[in-house]
Amino acid sequence: MGILNEARREFIAAPDSSKGQIVYKWPDQNIRKFARAIVEPDAVAVFISQGQVMGVLGPGQHTLDAAELPFLGMFVDWATGGNAFRAEIYFVGTREFPNVRFGGRLDEVQDLQTGLIVTLRSFGEYALRVADPTRLILNLVGTVDVTSNDAVTGWVTQQLLKATRTTVTTRLMSGAWPILGLSMHSPEIEAGAREAANAELGDYGIAITRLGNLDINLDEEDSARLKKLAGDTAYSRLAGGYLQAAQAEMMQGAGQGMAQGGGAVAPMFLGAGLGMAGQMQAPQAPAYPPPPAPGFAGGGQGYAPPAPPAPAAQPPPVAQPAPPAPATVTCPSCQAQVRSGAKFCDSCGTALARHCTNCGAELTPGGKFCAECGTAAAG
Repeated sequence: MGILNEARREFIAAPDSSKGQIVYKWPDQNIRKFARAIVEPDAVAVFISQGQVMGVLGPGQHTLDAAELPFLGMFVDWATGGNAFRAEIYFVGTREFPNVRFGGRLDEVQDLQTGLIVTLRSFGEYALRVADPTRLILNLVGTVDVTSNDAVTGWVTQQLLKATRTTVTTRLMSGAWPILGLSMHSPEIEAGAREAANAELGDYGIAITRLGNLDINLDEEDSARLKKLAGDTAYSRLAGGYLQAAQAEMMQGAGQGMAQGGGAVAPMFLGAGLGMAGQMQAPQAPAYPPPPAPGFAGGGQGYAPPAPPAPAAQPPPVAQPAPPAPATVTCPSCQAQVRSGAKFCDSCGTALARHCTNCGAELTPGGKFCAECGTAAAG
């Protein structure tokens, strides 16, 4: 057993069974002087002492000697006569770790078109890479068991879900995106979520290199409720309103009952239904009107009642001609203009109407002869 332990101390490397780990911690803190550290081409070895990074070894074979690696001089174990070092060694993979699946609840949001509160979920997969091994060891050790891939990817998944939540809910609450039909925005969501997540993960030396197959969907119950309301809203628009839609459904149900043999619909019920239909003829504005066109979230244009015709423009009033001025005659006494047919002058009182002494016909004012018989008018 002693010989095996001595041989084990001669080489320090991550075992084959741990090649797939993001971080592998060498189990022994007592390192024999002149031992050889073997670092794989896609990994680095990080030396830690008392919570501080003292040095990093890149890929290759390294002899652990303070003369070749000066930072090892700080790890000398004087209790062994200077023949050993005391340090923690972490082997950190720097390659990409792909096909990490994730999923979970995002948030509860309110659909702006219907007012329903629904639960959003997110599923997908990503690839990660350790961009800065020293940050990973210093900042994540103590919070997450870095030697467990599941612990590391589980923590990264939580950061990714937070970033996805912020990206999606910001657009939904601003009205820029509908809840139904979010799949059409998957490329934007993936790009936004990856950028936001990497901004948080950068302090821990981790980067999400790829994010794909992202699916944002609803809880099954919420999806059924929202789709049903979408159908009811579209049907009410086609019918002209909620009351008209209810009337159409009632009459359709009565027709189906009669088609089953006539006995399925009692005459009294049919009469009551027709009476209610008569009362519902006058359309009334619903207390909660359906969403305006264009249609429901994720749908087409939908149906919008035609706008009432604009009132016809009225022609401008035609100016009426002024009534003709009444005819006048000249008073023989004062020469004032007096309305034709007046018997007296309204200025001097002179009698204007005279009669022929021969035939009795009325003489025109100022006339010297009778227009009927030609008799000379008396002065």
